Amino acid sequence: MKHTLQTPGRLRPAGFTLVEIMLVLGIIALLVGAGIYSLGDVTSSGKRTRAKADINTLTAALRGYEVDNTFLPTTEQGLNALVTKPSSRPSPQNWVAKLKKPLLDGWGNPYHYRRPGTKDKGGFDVFSAGPDGQPDTADDIGNWDL
Repeated sequence: MKHTLQTPGRLRPAGFTLVEIMLVLGIIALLVGAGIYSLGDVTSSGKRTRAKADINTLTAALRGYEVDNTFLPTTEQGLNALVTKPSSRPSPQNWVAKLKKPLLDGWGNPYHYRRPGTKDKGGFDVFSAGPDGQPDTADDIGNWDL
């Protein structure tokens, strides 16, 4: 005859307790929060990198405009002179579109152009107003940074 030994008391049901589930959910929430927080830095860095690439493109387009016409657009003509032929003086004789459409920075704002430049003395300034959207502040990204 076989005897089985049974332990007194109740059997524990299979599954997790509420405390265990809450602990796991709390850890997951912390990890997700940390991941989202670190993505903000990556996004900001990407927008700055895009702005620098766009500024290089705009600088090259302005140099091409200058080669074709022997002068740069005025501040008033601005970067639109790379997209549509300026109607104001000085009027370019050999105008060719250098861009299909005006470029916007990573924050959705147009780039700024100034000639003569205040940061690039004797030349021109092409810049993004940066995250704050206000020109001539500390967060501007311009051709003087490249």
